[in-house]
Parts: sequence; C-alpha cells; structure tokens
Amino acid sequence: MALTVTAKHWRLAFSLIFLSVFTGKFAKADEDLPLPDGALVYPGQVVAKALICFNDKYIYSSCEEAYRLTQTGNLNVPPEYTDQYCSGPCKAETTLVLNCIENIFSHFLFYNKATIQDVGATIKAGCGFGSQRGNFNVEEHIQDEESDGGESSVPVMVGLVGMILGNGLVFLV
Repeated sequence: MALTVTAKHWRLAFSLIFLSVFTGKFAKADEDLPLPDGALVYPGQVVAKALICFNDKYIYSSCEEAYRLTQTGNLNVPPEYTDQYCSGPCKAETTLVLNCIENIFSHFLFYNKATIQDVGATIKAGCGFGSQRGNFNVEEHIQDEESDGGESSVPVMVGLVGMILGNGLVFLV
C-alpha cells in the first residue's frame, strides 16, 4: 500500500508545527527541575527553600522584625522610619533576602502577587529622593500582569486564526 502525501497532509503537518512553535513555551516549564548530580527538586521544595530566606537568622539579624519583608510581599515601613530603614541594616538585609530568594527561585511570587523585581523597585523608590520617598507600598509597584497575558495570548490567537483560515485541523482528516 503506497503512502501518498496530499495537500491535506501538508496542511495538517504545517498547522501542527505552527502551533507547536508559536504557542509552545520552550525551556519555561514549571515541572521537575534537574540538578547537576541527577537528583530532582520538586516545585514545592523550591518554594520551601525560598521561604527559608525570610527566617534565616544570618540574613535578618539587625533589622527589627516589624520592618522586615515578609512572605506576603509587604514592607511595613512607616514614612517617619524611612531614613533609619534606608541608611540602616534593614535595607541591606532586605536586599540580601531578595537575592537569596532569587538565587533559589527567580520567578518567585509573593502572596500579594509581587515579584522580586516589584519589591526591589519599591525599595528603590521608597529610599530614593523623589516624590515616592517613604512610600513602601509594594502593591503600587506591582507590574501590570495583563500585559503578560495579552502578549502570551497573541500566538494562540494567530494559531487559531491560521487553523480556521486553513480549514482547521478538524476538516483535514
């Protein structure tokens, strides 16, 4: 029995390749993370290791607990404490905590959906000498998540439109 490749088969192959290339997230899987020694680390273990950074007595040793960054992603620094926070140990220790978390899990999200970069931007603005000095409200610095959703949905929409215009996968078989 001879195998004949028709235009339908070529369209099917092209559609599948197109969808896999433009909608796939290569090397961005949130699955098991391999380590050099061959052991696997599960996502829950990675998050647990990142959370240890908040309670590491060698990192947070001098900053008063009331002004520390927490897992919620909030910085409870009142405006009148800005000078002590920014020029004292709290800013340096908070930066160490952020670095600790980033070294373990760079895509860490706090409970308030803030990223490491959002908290860093808040500290930079709060300790800066502009109009935001003393404002440590992290939620104001959380980057718009809708822009990420919109960008990631574009390839999906392009793929769907391509399938519809190309008679779709349903009609190819």
